Amino acid sequence: MTRLLIQFAHPALEKSRVHRRLLTMTRSLDFVTINDLYENYPDFDIDVEREQRLLLEHEYIILQHPFYWYSSPAIVKQWEDLVLEHGWAYGREGVALAGKKMMNVITTGGRQEVYQENGFNRFTVRQFLAPFDQTANLCKMTYLPPFVIHGTHRMTEDDIRNYVKRYQQFLELLAAGQLDLDAVKNIENLNDLIPHNQLL
Repeated sequence: MTRLLIQFAHPALEKSRVHRRLLTMTRSLDFVTINDLYENYPDFDIDVEREQRLLLEHEYIILQHPFYWYSSPAIVKQWEDLVLEHGWAYGREGVALAGKKMMNVITTGGRQEVYQENGFNRFTVRQFLAPFDQTANLCKMTYLPPFVIHGTHRMTEDDIRNYVKRYQQFLELLAAGQLDLDAVKNIENLNDLIPHNQLL
């Protein structure tokens, strides 16, 4: 099976209802490596060689985090700045990540309708994630649409369980190589591939 690397970043995991449950589920999947950035680097002193080695060992790089100020928690930016070096990840000689796939898995407190061009936040989630898209492009990776869990503040326990199952099925789809990259590149959210009423 294809190996998946989850670059997990949550600075207050003990307060999270959704990410804690997602993380517990993914720990049971033998094709997933979880790299908890805040746990491994509480002082932000990132081990660049270790991180680059992890990237080389996996086909999918999944940035999983809450949607902080229309982006990611700070350590993700620190990770990008230090690990994605010129001459290694990008530039004329920087081809180490060429052909790999990258995406974001995020949670938002706001409902989906507020992330529309005519909504309260004025932009879609995909538009807000454009810097990640371009980062992947610069590193010669394929950027996939995000897996987005909206409205986490109002979720019931049943809602959370449903999303945990959907996320597990999505990861299994990636690992089995059953995702048609050309077919999904223009959709808004990859979680739409597994609707609520089609859980296995």
